[in-house]
Amino acid sequence: MDGRELVRSMKVFGSVQGLRAVRSAWRQRRADARGLEPRGHERARVPGPVEAAEPAPGGGVVRFARSRLRIAVSAGGTVFWGWDGAGPTPSYALAGDPPEPDPRAALEPDTDGGWRVVSERVTVAVSRHGAVEVRTPGGVVLRRDLPPRWWEPAEGGPARWVQRSEVPADARFFGLGGRASGPRLRDGSYRLWNTDPQRGFAPGDDPLYITMPVQFVVSDAGTHLVFHDNSWDGRVTLAEGEEGAGSGHDRPGTSEVRMGGGPLRCWVVVGTPARVLHGWAALTGAPALPPSWALGPQHARWGFGSEREVRRVADGYRDRDLPLSVLHLDIDHYDAHQVFTVDRERFPDLPGLAAELRERGVRLVSIVDAAVKAEPGNAVYDSGAAAGAFVRDARGEEVRGVVWPGDCAYPDFTDPAVRAWWGGLYEERLAQGFAGFWHDMNEPVSFTPFGDPTLPRSARHALEGRGGDHREGHNVYGLAMARAGYEGLRRLRPDERPFLFSRSGWAGMQRYGGTWSGDVSTGWPGLRASLSLVLGLGLCGVPYSGPDVGGFDGSPSRELFLRWFQLGAWLPLFRTHAAIDAGRREPWEFGPEVLGHARAALAERERMRPYFVTLAQLARLTGAPYVRPVWWGAPEDRALRDCEDAFLLGDGLLVAPVLAPGTEQRAVRLPRGSWYDTATGRAYEGPGQVLLDAPPSRIPVLARAGAVIPVRGGDGGLELEVWAPPAGRTGGGLVVRDTGDGWEPGVIERYTSRLRDGRVVVERVTDEGATEVDLPVRVRGTAAS
Repeated sequence: MDGRELVRSMKVFGSVQGLRAVRSAWRQRRADARGLEPRGHERARVPGPVEAAEPAPGGGVVRFARSRLRIAVSAGGTVFWGWDGAGPTPSYALAGDPPEPDPRAALEPDTDGGWRVVSERVTVAVSRHGAVEVRTPGGVVLRRDLPPRWWEPAEGGPARWVQRSEVPADARFFGLGGRASGPRLRDGSYRLWNTDPQRGFAPGDDPLYITMPVQFVVSDAGTHLVFHDNSWDGRVTLAEGEEGAGSGHDRPGTSEVRMGGGPLRCWVVVGTPARVLHGWAALTGAPALPPSWALGPQHARWGFGSEREVRRVADGYRDRDLPLSVLHLDIDHYDAHQVFTVDRERFPDLPGLAAELRERGVRLVSIVDAAVKAEPGNAVYDSGAAAGAFVRDARGEEVRGVVWPGDCAYPDFTDPAVRAWWGGLYEERLAQGFAGFWHDMNEPVSFTPFGDPTLPRSARHALEGRGGDHREGHNVYGLAMARAGYEGLRRLRPDERPFLFSRSGWAGMQRYGGTWSGDVSTGWPGLRASLSLVLGLGLCGVPYSGPDVGGFDGSPSRELFLRWFQLGAWLPLFRTHAAIDAGRREPWEFGPEVLGHARAALAERERMRPYFVTLAQLARLTGAPYVRPVWWGAPEDRALRDCEDAFLLGDGLLVAPVLAPGTEQRAVRLPRGSWYDTATGRAYEGPGQVLLDAPPSRIPVLARAGAVIPVRGGDGGLELEVWAPPAGRTGGGLVVRDTGDGWEPGVIERYTSRLRDGRVVVERVTDEGATEVDLPVRVRGTAAS
C-alpha cells in the first residue's frame, strides 16, 4: 500500500478506523501466507479417451482414461453430471435430496464410440473424449460442454479447472446473480466472488454482493439454465455468437467457467422459461413467502438518529395521507454500532415506539450486521466466544476484521451449532418490537484500503462438519447467515412467517427471503442498474428484491427521484433508502409537484397490493418471479430478447419505466397480443414497437387484453379488474387471496374472460366447471380491432 491508499483509507473510514483497516489488511496477508500452501508446479489433465460405461437408472457412469463422469436425468428432465466422482451432495444450493433419476432412461451406446441418455424431455450425449451435449427431444443442441481440463498441484491440494461450452449463435446470456450491467450479459468476464464495492456502484461495476454460477440461456433452439455447483472463487467469460451470412458458418456463443478449486459438477434444467424456473425452484427450494405487509411501501435511512426523528417521518406520511407499511432502522440505532443492542439515550423506549407504529399499520424492521465487536464485556461476543462460534485461522486463533464497531469477530454460519446460537439472538430483536430483518455486511466485509474487503482465504470454516477454508466458505457465508436468522425466527415465532432479506447470498438463498440492490449509486446509470439487478436475480430464482429508491450515496434531482420512485412502485421490494450524508428520501422533501406524483404512485401500489400478494404466492408455488423479462412468454422473439428497459409484472402487466432524463415519451416493445395503455385505455397490437406518453405524472403501464387482475377496490375489499379481450379470443388470470401472516396455504383461483354478445363475461373455473364470480368485477378497455 502506498501513501495515497493510506490517505484514502483515512478519508473513507476516519483516522482510527482507517488505521484499523490497514492493520486488518496486513493481518489478512500474513494469515494467508501462513495458512495457504503455495501451488507450486502443476500437472494438467483432461479426461482422455472413453474406456467403459456402467448404465444405471436415469444415467450411469462413463469411465475415461483419466477421469470418470457420472450422469443422472430426473423424470422431470433435470440433468446432473459430475466429474471425478462428484455427486449432487453435499450442496448449499439444494433444498434437500436430489431428484430421483428417471428409471425409464439409462446410458446406451451412441455413434462414434460415445454414450447417451434419452429421456422424454431431454437427451444427453457424451462423446468418446468427454464432451457433453444437451439436446432437445427433437435432437437440437442446446449446449455443448467441451472436455474439461484440470490443473493439479504436484504436491497435492485442490485442483483448479476450466469448463468451456458452446451455445447456439443466436443465444443470449442472463443471470450470474446480481449484475449491474445486465440483464442481458454481454461479452466479458464476470467474477464469482461476493464483493462489497465499498462505494456506490453503477453499470460496469463487477462483481457485487451476490454472485452465482447460474446462467440462464435463451435461443431459438430453446431455453435452459445451467448451474455449476461450486462456491469457490471463479470467473465466467461469455461471448455471444454470430450467425453466418448466407451459407456461411455460424460462430457459436461461448461460455468459459474457471474455478480455483472444488468439484466440477453441473445441473441443467430445460424447457420454457416458466418450466425452467419451476424446475430450479424444485431443486433449490421454494421462495420464502413475505408477509403481505412487506409488499407495501417501505422507508429507510441511515441516520434517523432518534425516536423523535422516526416519529417525525411516520407522522409526515400520515399527515400527508401517504401509505406506509414499514420503517427500517439502520446501524445508528445500535449502541456503538454493535449488533443486537440499542442506544438507550436516543431510543429510550423502542418497544413502545414499535407498538405505537404498529397501531398505525407500520412495522419496524431492524438491520442485522454479521460482524460482532470483539470486546470482552460485549454480551454477544462473550456468549459467542464461549460457544466457539467465531471463525478461526489455521493456528486456531479468532480471525479479526474491521467493520463499523471496530475490531470484530465473525460467526461461522457454516456450523449448525453456530446457526442455532445466532438464531436465538433474534429474541432480543423481537422483544424490541421488530417485525422483520435485513442482513447487511455479510459478504462478509472487513474494511480494507487494498485487496479483497473480506476475511483471509485461509480462515477456517466448519462447512457442515466437512471442514475447509474461506475459499470455499466465502460465497455461501451470507446464505448460511440467512438460514440462521430464518430458522431462529421460525423457532421463536412459529406462527408467523419470517420477513428477512439479505445483501449477500448464493444459489438457494430464496428459501430464506429476498435481497436488495445494496449501495446503488445515485444517478441515472444507478437507476438503470436497479432494474438490471431485479431482472437478473429473478432469473436466478430470487423473486423478491428491489433497489434503494433514489440511490444510496448522493442527492438525486427531483426528476431522478420521481422516476426512481415510479419504478420502485412496481417492484416487489419498494423501499427508499440513503446514506447518512446523502439527504432525505421522504417524497415531500422534493417539492409539491413530486409529492403529488409520488402520492399517485403510492396509491396505485396500494391498489395493486392484491396482485402483488398473488404474485408472491405464485412465486412460492411455481418459482416464477414477479418481475419477468418481456420475452418470458415468447423467448423465440429475438427483438424481445434484446429489450432491457421494460418488464412484465406477472402475466397481466407490462411496465416501461423512464430511465433517462428529460423523457416525456418513450418507445415500448410489445410481445404478441393486444395491450391496453392503462392510463388512456387505448389498445395496441403486438408484436411491435409503439411510442407512448410518459409525462412526469406517470410511467407507461400496459395491461394484456383479457387479463383478470386482483386489485383493492374503493371500499378496501378485493375486486377483479378485467381488461376486455379482443373479439374471438379469451383471457384470464389467477388470484390467490391474502391468508394473513401465518402459514395457511393460499388457494389458486382461476378466472377466464371472453366477449359474449358484445359483453365481457368473467367466470371462475373450478374442477366442477365454470361458476359465477363472487367478487365485484370492473371491466376496462375496449376490444381491439
